[in-house]
Amino acid sequence: MKVMSLVMGVMLIFFFTATLTAFGPGYSLTSASVHNLSDQLTVESLVYILGNENRYFQQSLPSGHEPPSLTPLAFELTTNINPDDPRSLLGRELPGFSLFDGRIITAGEGADYTNMPMESAPPMEVLLAEREASTERLDELDELKQSFSENENIDDLPVTVHIVHTHNRESFLPELQNTTEAFHDTVNITLAGEKLGLELAKHGIRADVDTTDIGSKLNERNWQYSQSYDMSREIVKDAAEENADIEFFFDLHRDSQPREMTTVEINGVKYAQTLFVIGENNPNYNENEALARELHQRMDEHYYGLSRGIFAPPVTGSGRNGVYNQDLSYNSLLVEFGGVENSLEEVYRSVELFAEVFSEYYWEYREDEM
Repeated sequence: MKVMSLVMGVMLIFFFTATLTAFGPGYSLTSASVHNLSDQLTVESLVYILGNENRYFQQSLPSGHEPPSLTPLAFELTTNINPDDPRSLLGRELPGFSLFDGRIITAGEGADYTNMPMESAPPMEVLLAEREASTERLDELDELKQSFSENENIDDLPVTVHIVHTHNRESFLPELQNTTEAFHDTVNITLAGEKLGLELAKHGIRADVDTTDIGSKLNERNWQYSQSYDMSREIVKDAAEENADIEFFFDLHRDSQPREMTTVEINGVKYAQTLFVIGENNPNYNENEALARELHQRMDEHYYGLSRGIFAPPVTGSGRNGVYNQDLSYNSLLVEFGGVENSLEEVYRSVELFAEVFSEYYWEYREDEM
């Protein structure tokens, strides 16, 4: 009996060691991976396993209950290959296939594994290159700010929303001239953030919109593009420490997918679709996901097709760290507005609808808190 116990102990050690070392580069034993694996264990299976040590537990099992098969679970845990998902095997063998090794949490209209978001990670010289851009959108935003300041005043309200742009130079090709690289120092995703701040103000919500040129900051520190979230983390933490009233944090981006995958027509008008991105490599991801689900469902109810859904990227290189600073708040989301081939006009339209939907949720949320 002692020999059998010793053998079982040694086998358990080998199994545990194999589990910890099975994850390849960019993978770790995270709360998300534990959650996904635990989902495969039914209550009856867990009770049966416990019953092997204490027969009392097996008394609660229905008669004729078959012993659970732990082979598929052990196989996936030790090899990181899911028998039900061929991507987990092919992603290691086919170059570039790992780009699709993410998880669609909630699929919007037309969303599938062929049109998941793509992260663009340009070299620093590409990111900082000078390009010509139309100033029309800048003029529009200036006029909007001016008209708003003349007719609205929310300066007395507390700042409850913080908007940041980790990849601040992500731009849109229709706004640029003589280039195929959608990056610009001023005509970029930060304009969507400023537009969102103004739209939220119309609904009585005051937002702090950070427009730091993170691309330049990276260059100053000689940091890589993949360290962008380390830079924006400093900004978000400073904002939270300086203003305890902030309850929601939005990090705005644009996708690298082409126009046909990031555009929707609603009532004859073209909109840049939105997409929620959840980093599952942090302990708050369930709460972050719940917020994304709520907003996605409301967008579907009011403007069906505007939201492409909710996506959890794989933990890989190219700036995908699986956290996206969402561990700093339960109410933190990464939201993508359109893709490289959408115009800022289409993005602005989507921002208006997003602000409307979020404001509806926000005021209900505040009422529940009171």
